[in-house]
Amino acid sequence: MEGQELQAIANERASGLPEVTVEHRVSPNWETYKVGGKVFMLMTDLPGHPVVIVKADPEEALVLREQYAEITAGYHMDKKHWITAAGGPGLHRDMVNVLVADSYQLVVEKLPRSARPVNRAHKTTT
Repeated sequence: MEGQELQAIANERASGLPEVTVEHRVSPNWETYKVGGKVFMLMTDLPGHPVVIVKADPEEALVLREQYAEITAGYHMDKKHWITAAGGPGLHRDMVNVLVADSYQLVVEKLPRSARPVNRAHKTTT
């Protein structure tokens, strides 16, 4: 998977999650994805290649960095809680979708209940 495809898949998944906002900075070029005002994903172009930066459980982040050459410590982020994914043969659509969804969920779980998104599709009326 090329870096641009990686970013397109990550953007598609993140944009489909409840109550996500996206901010764009031109200099440097960053896309910042937030839920409840908290960042759960970033996209940028490192010299020569596009990357996606997501939050990860620290133990899982260690395993992912050991198993995949495309996954490294979070670029410009806390190295324990964030990972950077770059394009490469080891990544595939399903994995990118899981990385983005897991990052989103980690952030949502830390939000106060009143600030958490409501999945309106599962809301019932009485």
